[in-house]
Amino acid sequence: MDLKAHLVTVIEDALKQSELVEEIPHIKIEIPKDKSNGDFSTNIAMALTRTLKRNPREIAEEIVQHIDKEKGDIREIDIAGPGFINFKMNEGSLTKIIDEVLDKKENYGRSEKKDVKVLLEFVSANPTGSLHVGHARNAAVGDTLANILDYAGYDVTREYYINDAGNQIHNLALSINARYFEAFGEPLEMPEDGYRGKDIKAIGERLKNEHPEYKDLDEKTRISKFRALGVEYEMAQLKQDLQDYRVSFDNWFSETSLYEKGEVEEALEIMTKNGHTYEADQAIWLRTTDWKDDKDRVLRKTDGTYTYFMPDIAYHYDKLRRGYDLLIDLFGADHHGYINRIKASIGALGEDPEKLQVEIMQMVRLIQDGEEVKMSKRTGNAVTLRELMDLIGVDAARYFLAMRSADTPFDFDLDLALSESSENPVYYVQYAHARICSILKQAEEAGFNLDRSKSLDVLTHPQALELLKQVGNFKRTIESAAEARANHRITNYVETLASEFHKFYNQEKVLGEDKEKTYAYLLMIEAVRQTIENALTIIGVSAPKSM
Repeated sequence: MDLKAHLVTVIEDALKQSELVEEIPHIKIEIPKDKSNGDFSTNIAMALTRTLKRNPREIAEEIVQHIDKEKGDIREIDIAGPGFINFKMNEGSLTKIIDEVLDKKENYGRSEKKDVKVLLEFVSANPTGSLHVGHARNAAVGDTLANILDYAGYDVTREYYINDAGNQIHNLALSINARYFEAFGEPLEMPEDGYRGKDIKAIGERLKNEHPEYKDLDEKTRISKFRALGVEYEMAQLKQDLQDYRVSFDNWFSETSLYEKGEVEEALEIMTKNGHTYEADQAIWLRTTDWKDDKDRVLRKTDGTYTYFMPDIAYHYDKLRRGYDLLIDLFGADHHGYINRIKASIGALGEDPEKLQVEIMQMVRLIQDGEEVKMSKRTGNAVTLRELMDLIGVDAARYFLAMRSADTPFDFDLDLALSESSENPVYYVQYAHARICSILKQAEEAGFNLDRSKSLDVLTHPQALELLKQVGNFKRTIESAAEARANHRITNYVETLASEFHKFYNQEKVLGEDKEKTYAYLLMIEAVRQTIENALTIIGVSAPKSM
């Protein structure tokens, strides 16, 4: 049972019966820091003060008069301070959570399916080199957010937009061409904006061995082949890195396909028909200032070629045509100014700009030995996702990069991520799970099993009840994380849950002389273990049975 949601329903019923308000407001339920204040608390009376223009304690008293304690499984209600309403629950209401977790197992925390289709686009790095630490954060946050939305009942599609058209891919092909001839001992000059990474050199050598005949092709044909093969090789590496990082996509969408299907021209025609474009200086412009952009934007240049903005518009047009109710894009920190113009284009297409939500990913600084690590020791370039995984492992990388709000800069302490101490949050949480597995194994060896027929009435220890309150808060946490697009709420939650378990373990002996209590405790800690595992699954982190 989601006790917070249950209390919200009980308070809503009380407000309806009291006739205090015509429209039921949002009701916030908290777990008081001071346990003497009860199991749960709400500030609804104070929130209604401005609307009702009455003393909040008076409002609280009237609400309490109409609360059905029996229906709410409430043992005691009191009003504290300026008007907080505090609830102490019947112990049986907390122990019901155990049965719910054990029944639902890996589905505990899931909400009912919503009729909302979401397209979440993230990472979408240009296929011109290895993924770096910034992409690693985008991938961790994006995949975690997709899991959160999925658990919250949304119909989520994960998509990667492959920028396989445009000038950067032409430069990639020219760079490969230069390295290809270099492999034959006939070096060519690298293009001014060429790619000089070791991976490009490796591609050149690979092509020399696999396709020496390309050397005899005319330059235009050879560059065309290198363009396609360069994207293919780079994408194969990107896909492998992401797979090893436990990130999967439902769709890999090609920018080139937009041109092949005529969607770039079609999107421009629609915006023009809707009266949102104009010609000036022999170019075509979109009047994005109508949607709060700081200036209008060029769509087609004087030479007849499109700006990079135009295929992006066509891509979002394609997303909307596929019937998605909500589009979520995860952009890098340098794309903040891009939000208004892409929203403007959606409006110009005749769609609701609010269908698009953009989350900005702030920068990551790697810190080791108290100093910032800017470059890879191996290549002299930016630290790659592959190097990060090799250094600290996937679990630590995924957890650390998901545990802060995406819109805040993050200092990634590599030494902390490698440490085996309670200061390391991923180690702390995983250790709680492993400790529970160890206790359950010891119990099985001692002849105890998870007997669902045993009574849970003996679960009266205050810390056991605190632990169950946290377990019961899981679904609500997921829902709030989905609403706020706040992946870090899941890491905060599971750290709190692990902390409550460690406190319980330090105060009570699970395998004690009281067999009735032992059976009940085993069922309780299995519910805790399952909840930790589910939370770690959302973050993309393993739940080890031993450490």
